Amino acid sequence: MSDKTKHRQLGAQDAQFVYSQTPSNLTHVMAVSVFAPPKARKNYDPYAQITRQVRDRLHVSPVFRRKLHRAPMDIEHPYWVEDLHFDLEAHITHSKLPRPSTWEAFATEISRHFSRPMDLHRPLWDIHVLEGIDEVEGMAPGSFAVIQRVHHSATDGMGMARLMGSLSDSDARGTPLVPLEAAEEDELGQRPATVTLLRRSLRNLVSAPVRMGRSLAGFAPEFIASARNSRSGVPHEQPRQKIPETRFNGAVSPHKLFDGLVFPLEDFKTIKSAVEGATVNDAVLAVTGGALRAYLQKHDELPEAPLVAWCPVNVSKDPQQGTPGANNLSGMSVAIGTGIVDPLARLSSIRKATASAKAAESGVGARMLTELTQHIPSAGMAGLARLMSNESFAPTFCNLFVSNVPGSPVPLYMAGAKCSHQFGLAPLGNGMGLFIAVGSYNGKLVFNIISDRKILPDMAFFRECLEASHLELLEAALQAA
Repeated sequence: MSDKTKHRQLGAQDAQFVYSQTPSNLTHVMAVSVFAPPKARKNYDPYAQITRQVRDRLHVSPVFRRKLHRAPMDIEHPYWVEDLHFDLEAHITHSKLPRPSTWEAFATEISRHFSRPMDLHRPLWDIHVLEGIDEVEGMAPGSFAVIQRVHHSATDGMGMARLMGSLSDSDARGTPLVPLEAAEEDELGQRPATVTLLRRSLRNLVSAPVRMGRSLAGFAPEFIASARNSRSGVPHEQPRQKIPETRFNGAVSPHKLFDGLVFPLEDFKTIKSAVEGATVNDAVLAVTGGALRAYLQKHDELPEAPLVAWCPVNVSKDPQQGTPGANNLSGMSVAIGTGIVDPLARLSSIRKATASAKAAESGVGARMLTELTQHIPSAGMAGLARLMSNESFAPTFCNLFVSNVPGSPVPLYMAGAKCSHQFGLAPLGNGMGLFIAVGSYNGKLVFNIISDRKILPDMAFFRECLEASHLELLEAALQAA
């Protein structure tokens, strides 16, 4: 087995999620799936059934049994190594929601669980089985939730969906949703010797300027083309947008906040059809923009400049690649029309903005930045990540994050139980205290709202703003049809 095969090192983006984690700046993602137990099986024990399901499928992904090995003083990016003391029971916990189990109590429990830091000394995942939620409006009798957390260094949004897929079934009989092929043993990784770490660190430190120079040289033709286009008046890159100061750009606390809204997916297809060329994602941004306009107006905080959303984009050439690191992210900044009163005019403005942003995202500036970060020495990257995550230095490059990760169009199952609802939570950071994580499942579109108790103390009102914005856009689209 070659040295390259045994030693599974994190990439630069994966490592940044490790370096930037603090008690307030958590960098894990979380999925919440609600299940209705099979009616034919009496005395169904969710905790025992889910534990058995996970145990039977540990072999399908190296994420389950590998942990981080960090080099002294971060002279090298961390490595994935096999956890020789792996204990499944340490990763699966269980509790019951006190009665009466309301949606508010359920959302509060999700918020508390998401706010707890993960143990970076163990494999970076855990599952919590939450019972007693069958009194929540819209939940079937006996319903329970499976709350799955994975550290962002181990996976991105799509990777999280694939990991969940490996534990899911396509029917109540237990037919696996995806082929349960065993992961290669060497994907777990082996701990590199100290001398190996030192040798690699020295080699990378010496070669970094050369590699960065080569990358810059590779972009030289595009720099020249960009300059020519600029002189001739041909747009090449998206112009830099003004980011207004809002309450969402303050420091975050350890106390995260969650709420969720479920809409018919068909509503957003109707909305997008009202503007030629618009997408479901454009409709999502238009609803979000309308909600933020109403919310900030109520608080007399609506800025003149439109709020800007940063939308993550997975730029992996192979979307199935997952080892040793899953993150290959870029993104686009989009003005979401918070200054526009008419809902369809807002949607039209956003359609134009996303078209421009997509072109800029693939432009020389965005790609060069992604490329150059691969060549920064690990110690420098670690220091930079910590500095940028500090509340005193965190940059304001957007007002909020909005992601859209498609889910399964058909019902999923786990251990015989049918999934009725899916929710998802993504990390916040200093300077970025609002994340709208949108996902689809079985004909529904789910708006997951992640914020901070100090930043968004009136979550119920913001939820009302989203509902009203959705209805306003839908009615305008139906009238325009």
